[in-house]
Amino acid sequence: MRSVRFNRFNRFVRSSVGDPLPPIFQRLAWSNLAAQCAEQISLAAAPLVAVFALGAGARDTGWLQTAQTLPFLLLSIPLGVWADRRSRRSLMTGAEALRVVAMLGVLLLLSVHHLSMTWLAVLGFIGASGTVAFSVAAPALVPSLVERAQLPAANGRLELARSVAYSAGPALGGVLVGAIGAKSAYGCAAVLSTLAVVLLAGLREPPREPVARRHFVGELREGASFVMRDALLRPMLATAVFFNVGFFILQAIYVPYAVHRLGLGASAVGVTLGAYGVGMVCGALAAPSVARRLAFGRTLTIGPLCGLAASLVMTSTLVVPSFWLATLSFFLVGAGPILWTVGSTTLRQAITPSRMMGRVSALNSTATYGARPLGALLGATISGHFGVSACLIAATAMFAVQAAIILVSAVARLEQIPDGVQVV
Repeated sequence: MRSVRFNRFNRFVRSSVGDPLPPIFQRLAWSNLAAQCAEQISLAAAPLVAVFALGAGARDTGWLQTAQTLPFLLLSIPLGVWADRRSRRSLMTGAEALRVVAMLGVLLLLSVHHLSMTWLAVLGFIGASGTVAFSVAAPALVPSLVERAQLPAANGRLELARSVAYSAGPALGGVLVGAIGAKSAYGCAAVLSTLAVVLLAGLREPPREPVARRHFVGELREGASFVMRDALLRPMLATAVFFNVGFFILQAIYVPYAVHRLGLGASAVGVTLGAYGVGMVCGALAAPSVARRLAFGRTLTIGPLCGLAASLVMTSTLVVPSFWLATLSFFLVGAGPILWTVGSTTLRQAITPSRMMGRVSALNSTATYGARPLGALLGATISGHFGVSACLIAATAMFAVQAAIILVSAVARLEQIPDGVQVV
C-alpha cells in the first residue's frame, strides 16, 4: 500500500513539472535549494538568538528584521543592471560566497562570546546581500536555460525548492537553536551556502548577445518605464508591495509575540514558522491542478486572498492565544502566495524582453522585497508606541489593500498567459 501511494505521489510531482527540464537548469535548481535552506535557517536563528541569548524585545527584533531586509531596497537595482551587463552566474556565485563569510562571522563571534545585536544586524545585512543577488539573477537566467513552454514548470520547480526550504529551514533553525545551540544553526547554514557556491561555480551560462552599455540612469529609466507603462505589471507590483509590508510588520514582532503572549518556546516558534514552508510545498504541489481548473488570472488572486485570511487568523490570537491558530496563519500565508509567485514570475518572463530581464526583476525585487524593511521598521515603530496588538491590526489592513488591488485589476481577468506587453 505504501508503494502504491509513493508511486502516485511521484506521478503527481512529475505532472507538476511537465517535460524533463535540461541538466543545466537542474544544477541551478539544486543550488537554489541549498541557498534557500541556508537563508531560512539563518533567518530563523537570528531572532531566536536575539531574544534568548541577547534579551531582545519586539522593538529590537524589528530593527534586526530591518537590517536583514534592507539590502533588497538598496542593492536590487544596482545588481539588476549588473545582471543585464555581465555574467549572471558569476554574480550569483560571488554573492553566495559573501553569505558564507557572513555566516562564518556569526559563528566565530558566538564561539568567542562577543556576539551583539549590532554584529548580528551587520552580518545579517551582509548575508542578505547574497539573497538579493540570487533573487535578481535567477529569474533573469531561467529563460536562457529552458524553452518558453517550460517556463511555468521551471519556475514551479524553483518555487517548490524554495517551499521545501521555507518548510524545513525555520523548523530546523528553531530545533538547532533550542536543542543544540545557535552555533550549530549557523554552521549548518554555512555548509549549505558553500554547497550552493560549488554548484553555481560549475554552471555554464549560455552566451548572450552583447548589449551596448549606456549610462546607469538611462538603463534604469528604460526598465522603470517599461514596468510602469504595462497594464499587468503595475497592479502586480502594487499588490506585492502591500503584501510584503503587511507580512513583515507581522514578521518583525512575531517571535517576541509568540514567546511572551502565546507562551511558545524556541522549538514551537520554529514549528509555527515552518508551517509557512509546509503551506508553500502544498501550494506548489497543488498548482498544476489549480491551473487546469482556473483561468490564469484567477490563480493570481488566490495568493492575495489567502494572505488576507492568514492575517485575520493571526489577529484572532489576540482573543484566543493558540499555537494552532498561529500555525494555521503561517500555513495560509505560504499555501496561497506560492501560486502568486509562480504565476507572476512566469508572466514577467513572458512579456519582458530578454535585454531588460535583469532590470525588471530588480525593480520587482526593490519594490516588493524593498517593502520588507519598511514593514519591519513599521512593526518596530508601531510596537514601540502602541504595542504588538496594533501591529497585527496594521498588518491586516495592508493585506486587505493588496487583495483589493489585484481583484479590481486587469490581471484577475486574464484567461491565459499573454504574449506581449499590455501598454495602456
